Amino acid sequence: MDPQHLTDWVGRTETRSDRVTPTPVAAMAATLDRDANVSADPGAPLPLLWHWLYFTSLAPQREIGPDGHAKRGGFLPPVPLPRRMWAGGRLEFLRPLRVGDVLTRLSRIAGVEVKEGRSGTLVFVTVRHEYSDAADVVLTEEHDIVYRDNPQPGAKSPPPQPAPTDAAFSREIVPDPVLLFRYSALTFNGHRIHYDRSYVTEVEGYPGLVVHGPLIATLLLDLLAREMPRARVRTFEFRAVRPVFDTHRFTVCGKRNDDGTVALWARDHEGWLAMQAQARID
Repeated sequence: MDPQHLTDWVGRTETRSDRVTPTPVAAMAATLDRDANVSADPGAPLPLLWHWLYFTSLAPQREIGPDGHAKRGGFLPPVPLPRRMWAGGRLEFLRPLRVGDVLTRLSRIAGVEVKEGRSGTLVFVTVRHEYSDAADVVLTEEHDIVYRDNPQPGAKSPPPQPAPTDAAFSREIVPDPVLLFRYSALTFNGHRIHYDRSYVTEVEGYPGLVVHGPLIATLLLDLLAREMPRARVRTFEFRAVRPVFDTHRFTVCGKRNDDGTVALWARDHEGWLAMQAQARID
């Protein structure tokens, strides 16, 4: 792997347009049991992070790799490592996105960094997105992707971190295969770790289907919306810490901090931290 070749992708841009159509909104509301609280009518505000239902990758079937992702190259750098995961992100919500809006997304490769970890080589790619409607930018997002090698026999995993135990509110989530399949379908995510049990256990060595990082992040902000329906979220940042699988339930948690921000996190069935996040609200 040539790090210099990968860093040549920094600064590369891509511009795409999409419309916030109502059917994905209604389908997502049904998937998250929010159908009584979320409107798909024209002009209705789009719940936070549901913009991930749009601007989906539409790679032809002939260009799909063995893991279900599109083959490497194109806009993203061609990192020659087999595992690709959504590591985290940072978002600023400037104005609400609304059903019926026509949006333009300007994407730029903001950074490529190669590191050596205890499990081998890691490549971190940061993509910055700006979403605009007819008037101006409505949302900015930095999306962190991590690429890694398959685990080596006998390799030790990093020690888990205990999740906080002082949640003020929480909700238990049942990540059954139907939920994971529906979210994969809504986001047109072909990554086989989320729905193909034989692939994820026999090829990638996980104990079960992997719960999508973006789905967990969405459930964290959904928890905030359930608990504080009048709060307006200005910024949100999240970091995936440990994978969660469909073999056990997990819990999304939150509490209001003294500085007015909201701490959010996901806790697995053993009490380990799976995702850490923070929202700034009005």
